[in-house]
Amino acid sequence: MIDKEKVIKLVEEKLDENMFLVEVLVSKNNVINVFVDSFDGITIEKCIEISRNVEHNLDREAEDFELQVSSPGLTEGFKVKQQYIKYKGREVEVDAKTGEHFTGVLKEVGDDEFALEVSKREKVEGHKKKQWVVREYKFNYNDINSAKAVITFK
Repeated sequence: MIDKEKVIKLVEEKLDENMFLVEVLVSKNNVINVFVDSFDGITIEKCIEISRNVEHNLDREAEDFELQVSSPGLTEGFKVKQQYIKYKGREVEVDAKTGEHFTGVLKEVGDDEFALEVSKREKVEGHKKKQWVVREYKFNYNDINSAKAVITFK
């Protein structure tokens, strides 16, 4: 089986200061999936460069493998803290382990937690109609099932 740690090392050799490794998956059938991202967006050329580095440094004679290098995709949940940093100031969805679902603007990203500003219409005492109320929620990374970017077309 392909050594996952060796693949990670080979990928990291080609990452620049704005890029980060999201995940490396190696299946029992030696299918290697590498997910990389960047604060500036990832290019196909950079994926090719990473792919070539990994491919040229693994021995196909010893073990045959399939290699795919890509960005994690917009619909996938965040896996590393750098993804939270990348989306700071933008709208994200959070599914908490309590079963609650939140959609709001990612305001702060810390080592152990992040803050989400949620705006929603609620009944406020003294008003006939529902009013917009803004609340900030703090989440520990361990207390959520998933967080992902909200895709909007404006």
